[in-house]
Amino acid sequence: MSKQQELLERIQAEFQPHFATVENESHMHSSGRGADSHFKLVIVSDAFEGMRKVQRHQKLYQLFADDLKNGIHALALHLYTKNEWESLGKAFPKSPNCLGVGQ
Repeated sequence: MSKQQELLERIQAEFQPHFATVENESHMHSSGRGADSHFKLVIVSDAFEGMRKVQRHQKLYQLFADDLKNGIHALALHLYTKNEWESLGKAFPKSPNCLGVGQ
């Protein structure tokens, strides 16, 4: 199983999301940390109700603490309640290339 799929399965088990996607963005970075170093996560879950943004991020950092110590360099977290997601028009956030890529 790929790291991307593993992360998604853990998200589904922990948050029972309405929507979740994990995108491997390692190719957009020049960190030299390998193919599974940078991921963008978009998660829409009732579990985020009543939580500030920082609390949501902390929950994900706790869930993936071992991964962050052992290979994952960065997580781009986009965490929404169902109402927040719908008010955004279900738009996917775009990620910029790392400054060292393509230069």
